[in-house]
Amino acid sequence: MKIMRLGNSGSEQPAVLVPSADGTGRYFSLLPLTDDVDGGFLAAGGLDKVRKALAAGDLPVLEGAEALRVGPPVARSGSVVGIGMNYAAHAAESGAEPPTVPVVFLKPSNTVAGPFDPAPIPPHSAKYDWEVELGIVIGREACYLGSPEEAAACIAGYVTANDLSEREYQLPGAAGQWTKGKSLPGSTPLGPWLVPAEDIDGGNVPLRSWVNGEPRQDSSTSELIFDAATLVHHCSQYMRLEPGDVILTGTPQGVALSGRFPYLQPGDVVEVEVAGLGRQRQELFRAPAAATA
Repeated sequence: MKIMRLGNSGSEQPAVLVPSADGTGRYFSLLPLTDDVDGGFLAAGGLDKVRKALAAGDLPVLEGAEALRVGPPVARSGSVVGIGMNYAAHAAESGAEPPTVPVVFLKPSNTVAGPFDPAPIPPHSAKYDWEVELGIVIGREACYLGSPEEAAACIAGYVTANDLSEREYQLPGAAGQWTKGKSLPGSTPLGPWLVPAEDIDGGNVPLRSWVNGEPRQDSSTSELIFDAATLVHHCSQYMRLEPGDVILTGTPQGVALSGRFPYLQPGDVVEVEVAGLGRQRQELFRAPAAATA
């Protein structure tokens, strides 16, 4: 069961894609159940309602779904939480020791984009980078949780994510700040699907990336230093996580920051994939600078 939001930006409609034996699948509208896939829907047991409605044959087929734009699978989150250096090999290629506690930062929710939307490189950026990541979608409020086991029950499902990052803004010198390098418009493509947590083993799925068809990252979430439940538990000690919030769990080795690959340029095509959660494709373009008076 793959939860989606289809249509033009700002007017997406909720849908579910049910895979078929021939590798295609059928799309069904979720409008009989909800106006959108958002925190309220998830908190009210929306994913279970979808499963029951499918089994009962209560959802109408969504005709022409294949021709619609694919939006982020969750409506605008209250919080997008990033985790840094959560793979030992990526920490090493970044010139850092693996962390002993999670490195946490925040991304504005207005950075979220669809999985196939064109991706803007900032007007003066020289070091724009890709990061394939497993994204956690929160399904119930999480605040001061008592254990990772309790945290696991707060995970609604998982998504593919690309945490596009401007390294010159993020890292070097006194003015380098993670917020600056991680807050750029269109820098958090999510989707194409939200897959319920019970339908996939988020702790053991391959994740890969490509630039212009050439392989870049190839790892597995089994290499995470801090797994999904540990991250939800940890973050809940410092913030209130709400239904619909997203946690990006970190990226493995193989990014441009390593020095092994060039940074992204206008016209480049980035693809990222988490097995079972779908593959994204972004074509990069240079965002225009604001006109001066």
